[in-house]
Amino acid sequence: MKYNTRLGLIVLLFPFLVTVKAQRLPRLAVAESNHHFLQTSNGKPFFWLGDTVWLLFSKLNREESIRYLQDRANKGFNVIQVMVLHELNVTNYYGDSALIHQSIITPNSTKGNNPDDPDAYDYWDHLDYVIREAGKKGIYIALVPIWGDIVKSGNISAQQAVEYTTWLVRRYRSKSNIIWINGGDIRGDAHAEIWQAMGETIRKNDSRHLITFHPFGRTSSSWWYHEADWLDLNEFQSGHQSYEQDRSDKSYGEDNWKYIRDDYVRMPVKPTLDGEPSYEGIPHGLHDGNQPYWNADDVRRYAYWSVFSGGCGFTYGHNAIMQMHKPGDTHPAFSVREYWDEALQAPGATQMKHLKELMLSQSYFDRIPDQSILVEPERPKYAYQAATRGKNFAFVYTYDGSSVAVIMGKLAGNQVLAKWFNPRNGEITTIGQYENAGTRVFEPAGPPGDGKDWVLILESVK
Repeated sequence: MKYNTRLGLIVLLFPFLVTVKAQRLPRLAVAESNHHFLQTSNGKPFFWLGDTVWLLFSKLNREESIRYLQDRANKGFNVIQVMVLHELNVTNYYGDSALIHQSIITPNSTKGNNPDDPDAYDYWDHLDYVIREAGKKGIYIALVPIWGDIVKSGNISAQQAVEYTTWLVRRYRSKSNIIWINGGDIRGDAHAEIWQAMGETIRKNDSRHLITFHPFGRTSSSWWYHEADWLDLNEFQSGHQSYEQDRSDKSYGEDNWKYIRDDYVRMPVKPTLDGEPSYEGIPHGLHDGNQPYWNADDVRRYAYWSVFSGGCGFTYGHNAIMQMHKPGDTHPAFSVREYWDEALQAPGATQMKHLKELMLSQSYFDRIPDQSILVEPERPKYAYQAATRGKNFAFVYTYDGSSVAVIMGKLAGNQVLAKWFNPRNGEITTIGQYENAGTRVFEPAGPPGDGKDWVLILESVK
């Protein structure tokens, strides 16, 4: 609905709070027995499989939103990361402005939420609708209240950010399928007073939902906020640059597993995950369409490296979907080559569910990263192999399809059953049963090469 003073439909900040009945999903929490992972309120493992859809609320109508959510639910995604405000002048598909006069302290919220009545359905009603429909499909919405660019512009103060955040959190804290993401592609030491105030405000008004922080490329929330009481789990952005393009403080290049390694040993123990690796379908370094484009092989590498190194999950992204690129867009970003609905079936998106299914196929909370089971624990760049294990199982990921040399005896039992897992299609092939002692080399099927990836599975024979 458009702003209209004659109709008297402006409702200012705090008095008007909408309650919407939503599908009740279990509350998420840091795992009690292993603070590196997440669980539901009923104690079940929760593997975060996220999708990046920053502009969902502003670009898609109701029917398109349902199509997107159903597709992602079918593919096993259970979290989507979305901006609430990416600009102060943001409007949705229906032309509804989020704010009155682009002021963050006056959300343009009207009485009623009837989608068939344009005078009683506004920007925030559309958020209500999408959040409710996501809950019905088992999807948690990770909300970014204010994108970093808005804060960097200097157009809002810490006090204004607190007032807006208070209103937003009170509106959505009753929804069971909410996660809060502070920040938004920004370093935590840029306008830190605003991010700290927002984190404290979210926690003050909502003690039930998880809070994290989405940082700038090649940084982690842990660099600034690991010890903050309001931060439940860390996110890092491993970013979109290749090894050769990396100019970051750490110069980790594409080795996103190193951020997990760093966060894993921090105290107090908190979960961590890669919240923005290289998107599928985006050029190396983002801005030059003449560069190679990241593909499904790269996405899998980021996912398995980070999860096997101790991550509590992984967030996938696609260039067309994160910006919801549609016909008629006048300023598409990052040399995008597809529309969002075409990109739904991108290979990387269809393959992410195999990782989730694999991680939930074994005992969950006893899993640790353990490079000590490898004869060669330190290998460079794409030759790196990531290993993780529990008491009765071990997984080893080889991106380039090279042989895996294992030091046996790390698992319980006298015998182990070995299998190959194919990350491209989820198929499992039994290799054989072996004595659980000494060292053994396992050769993947087929020739080696980048993207010819496999997971070696070892299971204790009971």
